[in-house]
Amino acid sequence: MAEPSETLLFTPLHGSHKTLGARLVPFAGYEMPVQYAEGIIAEHTWTRTHAGLFDVSHMGQAVLEGPDHATTARALEALVPADILNLKRGQQRYSQLLADDGGIIDDLMVTRPLPEDEEGRLLLVVNAARKDVDFAHLAARLPEGVRLVPLADRALIALQGPEAAAVLAPRCPGAEALGFMQAGPLAFDGLPVHVSRSGYTGEDGFELSIPADKAAAVWNALLASPEVKPIGLGARDSLRLEAGLCLYGHDIDLSTSPVEAALTWSIQKRRREEGGFPGAARIARELAEGPSRVRVGLDLAGRAPAREGAEIAQAGGGPEAVVGRVTSGGFAPTLGRPIAMGYVPPALAAPGTPLHLMVRGKALEARVASLPFVPTRYRKTSSKGA
Repeated sequence: MAEPSETLLFTPLHGSHKTLGARLVPFAGYEMPVQYAEGIIAEHTWTRTHAGLFDVSHMGQAVLEGPDHATTARALEALVPADILNLKRGQQRYSQLLADDGGIIDDLMVTRPLPEDEEGRLLLVVNAARKDVDFAHLAARLPEGVRLVPLADRALIALQGPEAAAVLAPRCPGAEALGFMQAGPLAFDGLPVHVSRSGYTGEDGFELSIPADKAAAVWNALLASPEVKPIGLGARDSLRLEAGLCLYGHDIDLSTSPVEAALTWSIQKRRREEGGFPGAARIARELAEGPSRVRVGLDLAGRAPAREGAEIAQAGGGPEAVVGRVTSGGFAPTLGRPIAMGYVPPALAAPGTPLHLMVRGKALEARVASLPFVPTRYRKTSSKGA
């Protein structure tokens, strides 16, 4: 929790949130909207059925700059396990910044810019609470000729939901042609913006990186569409939990590896074979032999939720049979029941395995569930064929 409000930072959209009557709370050093007037469940449901607008300007945006793509990509590959070298122009990739022992310093998005005149540049988006740590870590480890340039003058907003593309297309021509995990420079009502198509909700959606002084104009223009409503941190969290997505500081941190966190899909074959990134030996061992624990989904039998920190025990074993802890948990509005994620030994990770979640001394019945809890609806194909 942050210190008193006078020490908090504001995003460029802070005034807009106040005008909309948002309930503002400290989050990652910023005063951010947790919900608006209609409440978290209504916001969650609106995003699943229409289009939700999120202020994510607190996240860290930066550029890696080098003399050519290969040099910049290899500089970043020395710090992350993803294949950056083979990114196509206009392609985005999810990865993790790793410590020497393979623990996760942060997770991040990496994009190779589409324009040929931006050759040698990579665009980064990192978590708000970790951006100072991330930027210092990167800057201290980059080779000569490659530099990190934080983009402190940019805002970032996300439009997510099944109607997002239809809303954005008339104002931002070309956005609808992007495929999932593609990005490029476009114009919103004539304003140059950088648009990616990914998202943290499990729904189709877009992220718009905008000059900070233009953020309110774009925000208000999108909210003028009847299909769009503003969405706060509360619904953002329940949406990403239903999608089975990790939240840094909860489901992943310095004590977890990508293999334990079930993120092995984000480590491409070349990197698994070649290594050359921090913790490569540990990750290779865990891939070959299996990790000692693994992140799983958890379906609860009753109505009571299990929150972060709740102990996970073998069914019928009581507190002495604790095998792990819940890392994220709450009510899933789309499903109408509580769900959770946490870490258990591989022997207890098969879907359907019965477990007990210990909440205030009471054992709540649960079963291991396949992730995601709610099927994702990303736009997997594109006219650009990437």
